[in-house]
Amino acid sequence: MSGSATTPLGAAQADLDAVEAVVRAAGTSFYRGMTVLPPDRRHAMYAVYAFCRIVDDIADDGADITEKRPRLDAWRARIAALYRGETDDAVTRVLLRAVQAFALRKADFDAVIDGMQTDAETTVVAPDLAALDLYCDRVASAVGRLSVRAFGDSSAEADRVAHHLGRALQLTNILRDLHEDAGRGRLYLPREWLEAGGVPADPSAALTHPGLPAVCARVATLAHGHFREAHAAMWRCDRKAMRPARLMGATYAAILARLERRGWQRLDLPVKLPKWQKLWIALWHGLL
Repeated sequence: MSGSATTPLGAAQADLDAVEAVVRAAGTSFYRGMTVLPPDRRHAMYAVYAFCRIVDDIADDGADITEKRPRLDAWRARIAALYRGETDDAVTRVLLRAVQAFALRKADFDAVIDGMQTDAETTVVAPDLAALDLYCDRVASAVGRLSVRAFGDSSAEADRVAHHLGRALQLTNILRDLHEDAGRGRLYLPREWLEAGGVPADPSAALTHPGLPAVCARVATLAHGHFREAHAAMWRCDRKAMRPARLMGATYAAILARLERRGWQRLDLPVKLPKWQKLWIALWHGLL
């Protein structure tokens, strides 16, 4: 595991470049958002993101589950090997440096894989509230628990930020992606609330049912509550370390607000933040 004291995390430059290429190729705002971090922490986050992107791509691959499961199991084995100091590619080599530098926890990597396996092995349709909360914890809050350590705060309050912000972000994603998910036969709205509103637990039928807007409004209210709890916990954390979390929270809260203004009848109309609003959020949080 050769590296250099002059490179971020002391990792080999070729490995850093390979991991950064994965992040750039994703084409999301994540790359720009992490530029606020010092180099060591920034590249640790790139490695965490690359890991998440790779296992997410496995889950979303059109291949049969008999092909997906061995690939996810291989990543479980690679994470276990990582904590024995063993690596086999650029991503795991940079991840090992990040784990050593910032005490990232194995359980959180495993939880992310568990969440991706849920999507890989099942077509999620109307999970109950407990199952939905567990799913959000695995695919979002676990990533948050890895992230806050890379950001620079490993306190219990930072974990609280991860708990609530992860759920807020994932619930917002669920509301934003209702139409797209239904096209894949998926529906992540909670079964109890669908039943209470008389909405069928069928993705295509649910999207046109008159009771759906009330269910979406309840999910939005739940997300707002998690945003508030996350924001309150951030003030009890290291302010500098929480800057990326504040940016993500502000960005997704703005997306949720736009979803609510659009309403829940025309779910096929995409909702995105305009460039001016992204710029404003970045300026407000001192990221430019």
